[in-house]
Amino acid sequence: MYKFIDLFAGIGGFHLAFHNLGAECIFACEWDKHARKTYKHYFQKISPDLFKKKKFYGDINSIKDIENEIDDFDILTAGFPCQPFSQAGFKKGFEDTRGTLFFKIAEIIDIKKPKAIFLENVRGLLNHNNGKTFEVIKRVIEKDLGYSFYWKIVKASDFGLPQLRPRLFMVGFRDKNIDFEFPKPIKLKTTMSDIWGGDCSRKVGFTLRCGGRGSRIDDRRNWDAYLVNGKVRRLSPEEGKIMQGFPEDFVFPVSYVEAMKQLGNSVAINAIQAVGKEIIKSLNRSEIKIPEKSLKTNIKEFAPTPQAIAA
Repeated sequence: MYKFIDLFAGIGGFHLAFHNLGAECIFACEWDKHARKTYKHYFQKISPDLFKKKKFYGDINSIKDIENEIDDFDILTAGFPCQPFSQAGFKKGFEDTRGTLFFKIAEIIDIKKPKAIFLENVRGLLNHNNGKTFEVIKRVIEKDLGYSFYWKIVKASDFGLPQLRPRLFMVGFRDKNIDFEFPKPIKLKTTMSDIWGGDCSRKVGFTLRCGGRGSRIDDRRNWDAYLVNGKVRRLSPEEGKIMQGFPEDFVFPVSYVEAMKQLGNSVAINAIQAVGKEIIKSLNRSEIKIPEKSLKTNIKEFAPTPQAIAA
């Protein structure tokens, strides 16, 4: 059984996807108190050791002793925030990322050296700061950490969910000889009409967001209002969790507003699971033993700063 850690966990989209694939979550962190409540409410049933061993952390920067606080694991997953990068693209390696939350991910990878990494972010990261931010991330993973690097814009609707939600998926392997291909899209089986139980004007829904609810249906900023059987209806958490791939028994022990915010911040589980399946298949195919060696990154020289200067 592969072991993974769930960084910037939100309400557990990565956790659920990899749990469905037979992997075990041994460490997680999420700072938002409302998201933590939802996460624990569901996952304490299927991953009880995570909580019994007190391995569900809050702020990722509260991890002071990475080597001993995080047990060895195989796969790192993270839907990390895209904080401003300090002079992104003008310096080299880790110095570019200090002061950002990506730095902590890189530090964990450097110290624990997992077999694979799977990162998710908004599509806009690809072209942020004229592409320099993405190039910094790519360079850190490939050059400083010594991992392979694959990326692709993946939509939730590519993997059976009736929601656009294009996201940047980044995958890497410590063993660069491992071959990897992103899964091919599948035919859409569930539509917005199926979700609403009526005739919806859209086959594929808008991308769920964490704010900006309540716009008029004809407003270009609208994302939560739909025309169903000729009447305007607004999304609730029940429709939202189906659009994100959460199971029926997933309950939100928080307010309606918080539940919608959490869904807007979550990952599309079907898409994550499809890519996760390919990652595990690639690891299973690999028969090459990864040599234990210390990568010359000098990462400990760079400590996170209180804030990053927007590029």
